[in-house]
Amino acid sequence: MAGAIASRMSFSSLKRKQPKTFTVRIVTMDAEMEFNCEMKWKGKDLFDLVCRTLGLRETWFFGLQYTIKDTVAWLKMDKKVLDHDVSKEEPVTFHFLAKFYPENAEEELVQEITQHLFFLQVKKQILDEKIYCPPEASVLLASYAVQAKYGDYDPSVHKRGFLAQEELLPKRVINLYQMTPEMWEERITAWYAEHRGRARDEAEMEYLKIAQDLEMYGVNYFAIRILQLCIGNHDLFMRRRKADSLEVQQMKAQAREEKARKQMERQRLAREKQMREEAERTRDELERRLLQMKEEATMANEALMRSEETADLLAEKAQITEEEAKLLAQKAAEAEQEMQRIKATAIRTEEEKRLMEQKVLEAEVLALKMAEESERRAKEADQLKQDLQEAREAERRAKQKLLEITTKPTYPPMNPIPAPLPPDMPSFNLIGDSLSFDFKDTDMKRLSMEIEKEKVEYMEKSKHLQEQLNELKTEIEALKLKERETALDILHNENSDRGGTSSKHNTIKKLTLQSAKSRVAFFEEL
Repeated sequence: MAGAIASRMSFSSLKRKQPKTFTVRIVTMDAEMEFNCEMKWKGKDLFDLVCRTLGLRETWFFGLQYTIKDTVAWLKMDKKVLDHDVSKEEPVTFHFLAKFYPENAEEELVQEITQHLFFLQVKKQILDEKIYCPPEASVLLASYAVQAKYGDYDPSVHKRGFLAQEELLPKRVINLYQMTPEMWEERITAWYAEHRGRARDEAEMEYLKIAQDLEMYGVNYFAIRILQLCIGNHDLFMRRRKADSLEVQQMKAQAREEKARKQMERQRLAREKQMREEAERTRDELERRLLQMKEEATMANEALMRSEETADLLAEKAQITEEEAKLLAQKAAEAEQEMQRIKATAIRTEEEKRLMEQKVLEAEVLALKMAEESERRAKEADQLKQDLQEAREAERRAKQKLLEITTKPTYPPMNPIPAPLPPDMPSFNLIGDSLSFDFKDTDMKRLSMEIEKEKVEYMEKSKHLQEQLNELKTEIEALKLKERETALDILHNENSDRGGTSSKHNTIKKLTLQSAKSRVAFFEEL
């Protein structure tokens, strides 16, 4: 009895010691997660847990957003989670979103996960028309989004209609022009085909580099009573003007090393691909040569057979000609004997004598012709013997050539010697699936020079890109429905016509003036 009571008491005390928890659902731009949180947790505890789960180190850009009375608010780091004005129904839902925006995405965003989350959020804001995007720029951005999702363009795989189910353009842009989905897909695909060779992170960064120059990028309206957002923007502004902390410097150094590793990996893969293609070309060439040699061998066999047949025919014809010559010689001898006999038994009469002379003359002519024919036949027999000798010689040469072809090696060695690496290329060894790198100062200097070179090339590409955007804008201008233009479209066109560099600030100023009264009324109601 005492043991049972002690057991119940220990169980009750254990139950009291277990902290009470509640369930939280975190929604990111591409996933959902659920966590069990303790009742005493503050906003920072939950936020740190989410960042650790995502592997995110650049935490200062992000926050946890929740909805309250048809408006949005951000979770405070130093306040308990349940002390916020959030729904008490579990799971409590928060959205993990970018709270502050970088001025220069390529310089400020270090981690790939940070770049990916910003890419997804900015893309959604453009599609939801929270960030105004001109039609021609939206086509270019859509092409980079397709490159990030599908990789390099392949006409045999990415056939007409493969983008039919994708949401790539704002509805405002689609409704503004008399263009079918097929026409939009054709223009997006034309840009997409030019991005060959860009990895997913590179395509997403190009998307952000274009989006950060849009007029409404990074512009957020918020009530003056949620004040920490204003302070956070100011802190981020000041952070950009200060030297990077040791942690950020380490992150950037790691990012540079990772970028160099990826670049060297891509170069290695490119070399392997080139060597593989060369090996395939060598194999195809060897197969072609083998097929050619087989055809030559077949032709040589056929020529040999024809030579043997010709030799047999010539031998048979020579034998027949030789027999004919012997027969003609025999007939000539018989004619000579007949002539002698006729002369011996000639008739004495003049008529008989004349007739005998005529017969003798005819016999002599016939004997002469037969002698000539016999001589001709003898020469023909000699010629046939010579042709027979030449045919047998040709047969011998054909057999010799066939023997040379059949004994020649069919394949050269198949182990191509890999091209030596350039002397200034850092050495690396591939063991299993791991790579080891030895970075030196010269390597980093060379990498810096390459980065500078890429910047110059980027400026040239940007100029070319702007020309292509202008061409696209001119091309689709004729299909625009003027009556469907929004106030932002008209304002953007006015700024573009001025050609000023401060169009983004002008837009913000005009929008501020246009909506000042409505915002004042909103805050007075609060």
